[in-house]
Amino acid sequence: QVQLVESGGGSVQTGGSLRLSCAISVSTSARYHMGWFRQAPGEKRAAVAAISSRNDDRPYYANSVRGRFTVSRDAVKNTLFLQMNSLRPEDSATYYCGVSFKHGSVTSFVSLAGYEYYYWGQGTQVTVSS
Repeated sequence: QVQLVESGGGSVQTGGSLRLSCAISVSTSARYHMGWFRQAPGEKRAAVAAISSRNDDRPYYANSVRGRFTVSRDAVKNTLFLQMNSLRPEDSATYYCGVSFKHGSVTSFVSLAGYEYYYWGQGTQVTVSS
C-alpha cells in the first residue's frame, strides 16, 4: 500500500521560492523511484525532478528547472522535498508527487512509461505571478 500526501504549494511572485513536501508511506522495503511532476492546464504531465529510494542513480532534473530546483529526501521521515527558487510564471502548474516500483532507473521513471504503475499524491497548486 502506498500513500502520498503533499503540501507546500501556494502563490508567489516571479523570483520567489516555495518548498513542496511529500510524505510517502510504503509497506515494502523494495527499491522504488520517487519524484515531482507537474501539469499545467491543457498540457501533459511531465517530470520535474526525481531520485531513487536507494540513492543509487543520478537525480533527474528537467532542463527548464535545473539550477533553480532541488529535490531531496528525509530518509528517516520518508519525506520528499522540492525546493523551488527563482520561480517563473511558466513554473505555474499543479505539482504531483509520484512513486513507482516498476522502473529500473530514474531515466525510465521520469518517462512516465507504464503510467498505470505510478502512485500519485493529490496534487498541490503552484502559481507564479509576474
